[in-house]
Amino acid sequence: MAGTGFGLGKMKELADAFKKAQQVQEGAKQLQADLDAMEIEGKSSDGLVSVTLSGNQEPRGASIAPEALTKDAETVSKLIAEAMTDAYNQSTATMREKMEELTGGLNLPGF
Repeated sequence: MAGTGFGLGKMKELADAFKKAQQVQEGAKQLQADLDAMEIEGKSSDGLVSVTLSGNQEPRGASIAPEALTKDAETVSKLIAEAMTDAYNQSTATMREKMEELTGGLNLPGF
């Protein structure tokens, strides 16, 4: 009956899995705090507009250079959208990188 049942080897695997899960949970809490403390700045293509997000993608601020205000509303809107997209893309890349660091080597699906 070797290989059947729930022997000591399986108990060790289960204990190791729980230990890894606890490590990931603790790491996830720290990651959330780290991301919240980050400030990621995105800029428009001409640099006249910038948007700042936390690492958790929460808006923190925006800046519009006086020169941008001489442009028409449609252009200013485009610049704001560019800055928002840039900040979002940087934030998403940062989150992905940090999650890969956290879950690296655990062979979790989707990471």
